[in-house]
Amino acid sequence: MTPSYAYRWFSPLLFAAAIVAFEASPLQAQPLYNPQPLSGNEIDDVLSDKDIPTGEGGFARDYRVSLENGDQVAIDLLSDEFDTIVTLISADGSTVAENDDGPDGSTNSLLFARISETGEYIVRVRAFGETGGGDFTLKVTRLRPI
Repeated sequence: MTPSYAYRWFSPLLFAAAIVAFEASPLQAQPLYNPQPLSGNEIDDVLSDKDIPTGEGGFARDYRVSLENGDQVAIDLLSDEFDTIVTLISADGSTVAENDDGPDGSTNSLLFARISETGEYIVRVRAFGETGGGDFTLKVTRLRPI
């Protein structure tokens, strides 16, 4: 049997060792929300249950894009695996524009918007309804006059 005094010293030593270990390796702060930048004008990606919960049973994936006052943009969201919805969100969180189905009668989304303020915008990809996901292609094109 171990003498009772050993228990009195063992527990405080473990506590002290845990504090030293915790202080020696502080936790790294992870951002809760960090949309990835949309480099180039097209990306192939996957919408899944690992993305942002929408609160409506589905999920969304966000991309950051820099736009300038006077830009006219076309945002095209294509998927053979889910019914798409694309939303353009300004820096203050307000919806600039949203589209569910494109003019071709498919469940792909095509959104046109004129930008009135230079800044960072969010392009949100999500599925119509409570569920859905899979592969998709997102294209953001700045329309320029000829």
